[in-house]
Amino acid sequence: MQRVCFLLKVRTDRLDEYRERHAAVWPEMLQALTATGWRNYSLFLREDGLLVGYLETEDFEAARAGMEATEVNARWQAEMAPFFESLDGARPDDAMRPLIEVFHLA
Repeated sequence: MQRVCFLLKVRTDRLDEYRERHAAVWPEMLQALTATGWRNYSLFLREDGLLVGYLETEDFEAARAGMEATEVNARWQAEMAPFFESLDGARPDDAMRPLIEVFHLA
């Protein structure tokens, strides 16, 4: 099982709406994440907009590719893109760069 952690930056003027959107994630998006191997997926948001994502999966690249193949992911990413800083034209899911794990207490 891979543990994956990544960082993104949410625009501070959109924090409240970002939280609201994630309080009601579309059921078809949740189903797609589960079907493509995203487990124990969490997002943490700091008041300055720092977003920390964490998930567990058997194969992160396969899980990303599985989501890329879904129509619901394309719609979700298009709606979420305006919430983020520094995407340089990339979709939020393309901007997820896993951090290197340096310690884990099992």
